[in-house]
Amino acid sequence: MENILHFVFGIFGNAFALFLFLAPLITFKRIIKKRSTEQFSGIPYVMTLLNCLLSAWYGLPFVSPNNLLVSTINGTGAAIESVYVLIYLIFAPKKEKGKIFGLLTLVLTLFAIVAFVSIFALHGNTRKLFCGIAATIFSIIMYGSPLTIIRLVIKTKSVEFMPFFLSLFAFLCGTSWFIFGLLGKDPFVAVPNGFGCGLGTVQLILYAIYSNNKGQTTKATPDESLEMQKSDNPSKNVEQV
Repeated sequence: MENILHFVFGIFGNAFALFLFLAPLITFKRIIKKRSTEQFSGIPYVMTLLNCLLSAWYGLPFVSPNNLLVSTINGTGAAIESVYVLIYLIFAPKKEKGKIFGLLTLVLTLFAIVAFVSIFALHGNTRKLFCGIAATIFSIIMYGSPLTIIRLVIKTKSVEFMPFFLSLFAFLCGTSWFIFGLLGKDPFVAVPNGFGCGLGTVQLILYAIYSNNKGQTTKATPDESLEMQKSDNPSKNVEQV
């Protein structure tokens, strides 16, 4: 029975994570239409790509058994995030393009190092521990990204810039993978997603408190406007998964 539940929550986690990975399509439709990245930041997409690569690697059978569903969704996420990064590089201004390309090179190098070391220098539980710690660190970073939006909601007392379904799927995704990790007795899946579940809960509570104020926020300052544009990134609520 426990194995069946483990599989079921893995399927749920895959479904909810896919919704989160696809959420930035609205942002990139706007970028393509305007042929400009405007003030949107490309950093979250590159960091989410690294998280997906590391998590997909961790889920492979020769690294950690019984986590193939983790590899499946994160492999898909890595492909989706790669498309986002490519589009961003095409339409970004020259200076921003150079910064994102440099970060992308660093991310791919870091992933290559983790993969190389885990294959040729580590074995068994040591390999799982090494890859699990790397994946956990960047999963927590990805899930922690919405803290900027949470601060903005509290400051403005408005959820105008925190979409309900984005918060809902962040909560559902984090919760599903948290339970999946618990059932599989895998702290490297349970810990970061438990963190994501908690942050998703906070977002939903804030939405319930300030939902009546949606669209009634006062005019934002230039700094706040810039911050909000840079925060318009669903991958960061899973991320951001």
